[in-house]
Amino acid sequence: SAEREIAQATAMARATRQAGNAHVVWSTLEDTRQWIALDDDRVPTLHGKYKVAHFDAKGEADAIFAAEAAPTSYLVTSFYWDNLIHFGMGPRRGEDGKLGLAFALGGAKLPGIAVADIGACAYGVFKRGPGAAGQRFGICGEVLTGDQMAAGMAKHLGEPVSFTDLPFEVYRNLGFPGAEDLSNMFQVQSICNPEFLANRDVKLSRDLHPGLQNFDTWLTANIAKI
Repeated sequence: SAEREIAQATAMARATRQAGNAHVVWSTLEDTRQWIALDDDRVPTLHGKYKVAHFDAKGEADAIFAAEAAPTSYLVTSFYWDNLIHFGMGPRRGEDGKLGLAFALGGAKLPGIAVADIGACAYGVFKRGPGAAGQRFGICGEVLTGDQMAAGMAKHLGEPVSFTDLPFEVYRNLGFPGAEDLSNMFQVQSICNPEFLANRDVKLSRDLHPGLQNFDTWLTANIAKI
């Protein structure tokens, strides 16, 4: 529920000011409606008011933090590689017994990050102090194509992994909870890939957290879970 998320964000923003916090880091995402208007039928509109609800709600809350919270820095995250473990997005075996990875990327590159590194990057922002308030920090560990992700997993699994770039409409109708929202997310990232990539910076992320993992390093630690 985007409305519930906005309500919770508003409560958090106001609470930080009432508590007298010196510095807040708000984990956010872009409001995709700045790129794809609601009347733009390239991407379906969800719930009558969103393109990517879990992005748009956070982006909409940015203004609330700016107006009603303690001094706030904005941490813009990327695709969680841990989704390959916990969200059912990892490779699966086809009827031929071979492994395949399937997303709807529209040929675009996908910035990703290890979930464990997000908190470490946030800590890096806090270490910069209240002077970082008002700044946006787009974080990612590496930017990869679907084929590159599949090749990385194949290396660590010791067997081939193919990548299938699903049509957005097919992904949208897979039937799992949130499929429409995720399909729209991938579609907006594809249409606005230069803008999306420009908002995320591996070097900045490593400056915030010198131990930042790339995809290969993350796979070394997590391939058994996949």
